[in-house]
Amino acid sequence: MSGDAMLNWGLIALSSFNTIVSVWLGLTVLLNAERRAWGVWLAGGSLFASGVFFIFHTLLLEGSLFSFRLALGPIWYLRWLPIVALPLAWYCAMLWFAGFWERGETNGRLRRFHRPALIFILVFALGILVLLLSVDRLTAAGGTRIIFQDALLAGNLPVQVLLYPLYIVCCFLLSLHVLLNIESTGRQMGEFGRARARSWLLGTTMLLIGVSVLVAWVLYRVASERGMPVLTIGDLLALHWFDFGILLLIACAVLSLGQAIVSYEIFTGKILPRQGFRRHWHNAIVLAAGYSALLSAAMVLDLPPIYGLLIATVLIALFFALLNWRSFAERDRYLENLRPFIGSQQLYELLLAEGESMRSEPNVAVPFRALVTDVLGARLACLIPLGPMAPLAGPPLSYPAVLPVMPADRSNLSALFDSPRTLGVPVDPADHGGAVWAIPLWSERGLIGALLLGEKLDGGLYTQEEMEIARASGERLIDIQAGVEMARRLMGLQRRRLAESQVMDARTRRVLHDDVLPQLHATMLALSAGEFPAGESIAMMSELHRKISDLLRSLPSPAAQAVERLGLVGALRHLVQVELASAFDGVRWNCDEGAAGEAARISPLAADVIYYAAREAVRNAARYGRGGDRRRSLHLDVRLIAADGLEVTIEDDGVGMDGGGVSDGGSGQGLGLHSTMMAVVGGSLAVESVRDRFTQIRLRAPAAV
Repeated sequence: MSGDAMLNWGLIALSSFNTIVSVWLGLTVLLNAERRAWGVWLAGGSLFASGVFFIFHTLLLEGSLFSFRLALGPIWYLRWLPIVALPLAWYCAMLWFAGFWERGETNGRLRRFHRPALIFILVFALGILVLLLSVDRLTAAGGTRIIFQDALLAGNLPVQVLLYPLYIVCCFLLSLHVLLNIESTGRQMGEFGRARARSWLLGTTMLLIGVSVLVAWVLYRVASERGMPVLTIGDLLALHWFDFGILLLIACAVLSLGQAIVSYEIFTGKILPRQGFRRHWHNAIVLAAGYSALLSAAMVLDLPPIYGLLIATVLIALFFALLNWRSFAERDRYLENLRPFIGSQQLYELLLAEGESMRSEPNVAVPFRALVTDVLGARLACLIPLGPMAPLAGPPLSYPAVLPVMPADRSNLSALFDSPRTLGVPVDPADHGGAVWAIPLWSERGLIGALLLGEKLDGGLYTQEEMEIARASGERLIDIQAGVEMARRLMGLQRRRLAESQVMDARTRRVLHDDVLPQLHATMLALSAGEFPAGESIAMMSELHRKISDLLRSLPSPAAQAVERLGLVGALRHLVQVELASAFDGVRWNCDEGAAGEAARISPLAADVIYYAAREAVRNAARYGRGGDRRRSLHLDVRLIAADGLEVTIEDDGVGMDGGGVSDGGSGQGLGLHSTMMAVVGGSLAVESVRDRFTQIRLRAPAAV
């Protein structure tokens, strides 16, 4: 193949490549947009129109332009429309990307500069289009020629030759100014992706400026060398190398723009890009390059049409075979990554284990590490339980096991998420342990946690699929931890109640069998024989009565009957002001009207659970509040308020849990078990204690539990 043939092959291949890629990108934007606003139509339509322009250019290179013009008739003259409109469309698309037309106070400086500039460019484009349509002639006489015989002249050069290059240079320079002076906007697109996409758009604009400069130089040279306002097709084709350079720059610009679209979805309105787009984009590039190279070679070598058809058929079959192979490989990889999540966590064995083995945690660290390293490719991550699930889910789970800097204030994480539809929120790494994203984790009862993610190992941007997988996996991991802990506590409670019942039954039998029955039998015999006077008999019967009374008091009290009879508020008030009032030096009771109304709407089951938890807290305060000093003063403060439901606060001024309280004399499981029961009915139990100052138990039940 000669040098001219090689150059012609390169020109046709590049023109065909630009056609395929431009049309693919245009349809991708239009078909995958979340909301087809006018900016989406502008971007997608402009890319599709550029594909139409390269179709004309390929016909020009192949030599069929003139016959194609005769077939189109008057419609032929509309080819100038994309030539004039595309630079203007790029300028408007960059303004839309920068939020130029959005309401608000942002980008005020950009608006002040580009409002008059946009009006000027619109008038400029309309004038150029009118001039081109008014003087366009295409005849076969003496060869195919574009004649500007009626055009205004500036010296020996047609005005169009001077104005069009100036017009496209202005469009691209103004676009560059937009990208360099862009400010933060309120758009839904993630700021990270938007900032990274801007670098690709800057590269695209710089390449387009290079294209406009080269076009201006070519037009000026051709027109000035002829000395007349007539440009033949032969004149244009004589500058093959310049045409090749222009096509190559445009191809690079299209690839740069495509990278911005598929990697960050800048024109689709998505918050985050989707993982499949990048893979399909790479496949489209490979197909366009191979298809254009082979078919252009068939055209240059002047092969029979059947050869070109066969080449295209084989190439398409090969491409789809490779595409299917990659799809199966991706499916196998996803299944391998999901294996840690769908495999057994051995929860049955954990729940049935007894003794020390019962305290072992479910091995959620393995799937969490697989999620962070294999699926997300994150440098670090931290899974933080929040809300009512936090006491059950345990401490935060992090990767690496010890983060360089732990999140400063976990309580502020809840304020970042306002809706379950929020997929992720960018955060400041300095305040969140190096994390750049916070993903909210929700359940039917509200926010249950947050997953903090650091930057990706490859420096890329998280895709929408990765965020959704991270969210679903994080919710499942918290559910596993909380579910296992809840089941374990309930089984512990069942074992404890069973043991207490057995102990109580044995004690009752022992007292009745060893003490009460023998003494009762001896008293009956003595009375029947008349051995004891009436006074001693009455004393013996009184002693028996005392033992039976003590035995009855040691049995569990019927708290449910008290709640049913007095109501939750009345039962709690009777508990602290009558039943256990003598255990404190002072009791303060405070219940507002809203709390009474909320308590009346709570279901009977939830009311019983709240009462038992409050009674446990009050008994702990009475039993352990003074520590080892029985002369220490002890006061109790009970408050019931309406706070999006019912909140019961029980606070004492005792030694605290770290000052010789529950850990010394109690089992340490009471509050944990009641925390589980509160979670079962949708509430929560929170404990706050300061040594030698106070212990506060806060019970929260959502409205209408």
